[in-house]
Amino acid sequence: MKILLVEDELAIVQALERGLKAEGFVTESAMNGVDGLWMAQENAFDVIVLDIMLPGMSGYEVCRALRAGGSTVPILMLTAKDGEYDEADALDLGADDFLSKPFSFIVLLARLRALLRRAPADREPILVAGAIRLDPASKRCWRGDFEISLTQREFSLAEFLIRKKGQVVSRNTIAEHVWDSELDIDSNVIEVYIGYLRRKLGAGRDVIETVRGAGYRLIDASEETVRAS
Repeated sequence: MKILLVEDELAIVQALERGLKAEGFVTESAMNGVDGLWMAQENAFDVIVLDIMLPGMSGYEVCRALRAGGSTVPILMLTAKDGEYDEADALDLGADDFLSKPFSFIVLLARLRALLRRAPADREPILVAGAIRLDPASKRCWRGDFEISLTQREFSLAEFLIRKKGQVVSRNTIAEHVWDSELDIDSNVIEVYIGYLRRKLGAGRDVIETVRGAGYRLIDASEETVRAS
């Protein structure tokens, strides 16, 4: 999953980048509100971590502009310590959650995972495609009743594909959301990990299909069954 960090304290940004990457997230960062708003508008992110006190444009203004433009990406606001009014204002402007500085990385990680679990009412907290089930919170995966052991990167790739089940996703899109920007798109890393997942998830109709010249698609066996009936 891809997270945008909009924070002007370099030490905080670097610490969050290290911690989040270790947990399998892809991160990009902006050090001021103007750049943060531009990045949020021009790129697809799964969550935005947004500080209130920013140079150029405050977090309030960034949040307001995103919501006014129709963006529904979850926003976690970083507020001042004991800033009750900051928290109220953040929620009123459309933020989904807030966290007061200083904060524990463990708590921030839990808040981010909670935001990722929140979705439209027609989506279950546990992601399902045919016999495959993924729990983003516990980082566990099952095929039927059998639990499958996945590495951090394999899980991130499986989670992204299952969230996009039925859709063709390009190698560039996968690289942006599952790997960081340093990945050489001409390398075969993505193909290698697709192969790992295919072997671990097993054969069947709910597998990862290669769409020649376009990318990959995770086939949902239950949807195929409905269409065939």
